Order: sequence, then structure tokens, then C-alpha cells
Amino acid sequence: MGILDWLRRKVYASAPPSLKPALRTVGTRAGLRPRSTLRPPVDAAREDRLRLRLHDDPNDEQAFDELAEIVRRRAAEGHVPEGRLGQPVPPADLERAANDAVWALAEEMAGNPRAWHPLVELARLSIRDDREGALRRLGTAAERDPSGRALVEGLAMLREVGLPDEALGLGVGHWRPREHDVEAGRHLVQAAVEAGRMGEARRHLDALGLHPDQGRVAPLRAELEREINMAERKRTST
Repeated sequence: MGILDWLRRKVYASAPPSLKPALRTVGTRAGLRPRSTLRPPVDAAREDRLRLRLHDDPNDEQAFDELAEIVRRRAAEGHVPEGRLGQPVPPADLERAANDAVWALAEEMAGNPRAWHPLVELARLSIRDDREGALRRLGTAAERDPSGRALVEGLAMLREVGLPDEALGLGVGHWRPREHDVEAGRHLVQAAVEAGRMGEARRHLDALGLHPDQGRVAPLRAELEREINMAERKRTST
């Protein structure tokens, strides 16, 4: 059972008997808002437009972020833990409810075999509690995207959370320097520096020479060379 179904059943189970008939939905498919007999929210039309955009392009990052903000807000506004009706809700509970809603949205969109951005979002939400699962999702995202944008996002996310070794593992398994965006190479070199693996940093720097757009690569290589040299000097002086 998916997270979305789990959330629906949890809400249904906790609702008073008088409301349960109104909460029954007649099913949905990815990209479309679930139909319900409840009055639609005020931003339902905007939600439907965003879902249609994501149905056409599941990697439309702007549409996903806007839709995620809608579901986060609704989840936070509608979250009332059992026994706390009329009482302030702890911020941590609101954040958890909002994250659960975004998880359900990303899981729904990730069912599209062309989708990679929702997988990156799932990895972002799960990296602390399920590192192996998050890395698998990032690997699948990279495999689904021949341009290398998914790899760039995955590498950046892993570096942001302080996992440069995991970023290197992801990059070594999926980076194609002749085809992928040069930003993937940047993140790999910087991850190697952060991990203290200077020899590997220089190998990735050399691999950028395979990219066909050397006009773009040249200033990047000069910048990364300075970063490597600075890191090496810092290591030898300590």
C-alpha cells in the first residue's frame, strides 16, 4: 500500500461516522486530483492546472514545487492530532504532516517512468532515516535522465547534507562526462575535495576535458583547480 493510500485510510479511520461517507473518493490516477464529494478547496483550479502540467512533464520542477507548497499548506492547516482539538499543534507535528503530504505527492508522480525529479524529492525527504533507500532513488533518477540534470540535483543534495562520499559513489556509477551537464563534474570534483580524496578530485577534473563544450569547461576547470590547490595547501599546513 502506498503512502497516499495509507494517509487516506488514516484520515478516514479517524473521522467521525457522520463524515465518513463524504470522505470516500472514487479513485484517481497520477496527475489528477482525487475526486471527492467534499467542497473543493479555493485553490482547486490551480492545483488541477499544476497536476496537468506534471502529467505532461513529471519533471517540471516549478510545477512540482508549486503543487508541493499547496499540499504542504493544506496538510499543516488540516492537521489536528487526536485529542488535541482546539489546542495549538506543535510545529514539529505540522512539519511532519506537511512532509507526509509532499511524500505522497512525489510518490504518486514518481510512478511515471519518465519521472526523475519526484525521485530526487523522495530521496531528499528520506535521506536522514533511510539512506540506502534514498541512494537507490537517486540512482534510479539518474538512470531515467540522459541529460544529467537528475545527477546534478542528486549530487548537490548529498553534498548539502554532508555526504560527499555517497555523492562520489553516485557520480562514479552514473556520470558520463561527454554527455552530461558540466555541473555534474563540478559537484564530483567538489565532493572529492570535501571527502579529502585529492587524487580522485584531479581525475574527475581531467575527465571534464572530454566534454564537447570546452568554452564552458575552461573557466570551470580553472576555478576547480584553484579549489583543489587551496585544499591541498590547507592539508599540508595542518
